Amino acid sequence: MKALSDLTPEITANSEITLHFAIALCDGTTITSTFEGDPITLTLGTGSLIDNLEKTLFGLKAGEKQSLLLEADNAFGPRDEEKAYAMPRSSFPEEMALEPELVISFSTPAGDELAGIVMELDEEQVKIDFNHPLAGNDIVFTVQIINVNNPE
Repeated sequence: MKALSDLTPEITANSEITLHFAIALCDGTTITSTFEGDPITLTLGTGSLIDNLEKTLFGLKAGEKQSLLLEADNAFGPRDEEKAYAMPRSSFPEEMALEPELVISFSTPAGDELAGIVMELDEEQVKIDFNHPLAGNDIVFTVQIINVNNPE
């Protein structure tokens, strides 16, 4: 006879899960958290979470909670200075109030959206950083699993 815990599904590559999660910097600064509100439901493998965060969930079951320190390379990746581009100021609408740290959505040639952050600007150029905002940062990823549903 199997124990009840043996019947509780574990998170796998295509699980639909309901969870609370938080992402924080190592200094304790919370970047995002669902713990004060409603949990989220997502299906792994659909791009809702980056691959490295998804992998930390494999094997967990409903009711479990964990916090993991992920080094930058295993979280949102290292900063890549080649992803920062200087663009002519004339590439932006005149009425756009550009300022450092402004996030702008760009369309790629394939039609995907890509966020860029204004790093610096002058009258002629705007330097845009296309790195993920958390690239280069170690993070603490905390999850509490509420429900796991695995496809048949």
